[in-house]
Amino acid sequence: MSYEIIKWVHILSGIVLFGTGFGSAFYKFMADRSHNLDNIAITNRHVVLADWIFTTPTVFLQPLTGFWMAHERGFGFSSGWFMLAVGLFIFAGLCWLPVVWLQIRMRNDAQSALARSGQLPPRYQSDARLWFWLGIPAFSSMVAVVWLMVAQPALA
Repeated sequence: MSYEIIKWVHILSGIVLFGTGFGSAFYKFMADRSHNLDNIAITNRHVVLADWIFTTPTVFLQPLTGFWMAHERGFGFSSGWFMLAVGLFIFAGLCWLPVVWLQIRMRNDAQSALARSGQLPPRYQSDARLWFWLGIPAFSSMVAVVWLMVAQPALA
């Protein structure tokens, strides 16, 4: 496969990763603030689905295409910017894994509340806060990764 095709896939998957993550976070945050259980349940269901359909494939495509392009262009995998980008990507992933678990639990809690009691369990709010706060370092790390890939600064 040509370098240009892999580069296109890498850039497109990065856009999908950012767009889905930021969009899902916005809609979930706004649904939670609405206190409308129907809206919360539907939005949580869609956020989990978007993660499986869009985010999960890009989490695998990004490093595969990134390492392939670095190899093709002769970048040393030990260069400072590359190692920092990989480290930040891993850090973002470590934040994302509990976020996925929280999203699934919040989806299930909202669906149960909708079907049974009409009230979200108390842990829903604490899960939502943790979900929000984990998203900040994950998103910030990914912004830094994109900057590192574009700028490729000379780091020791």
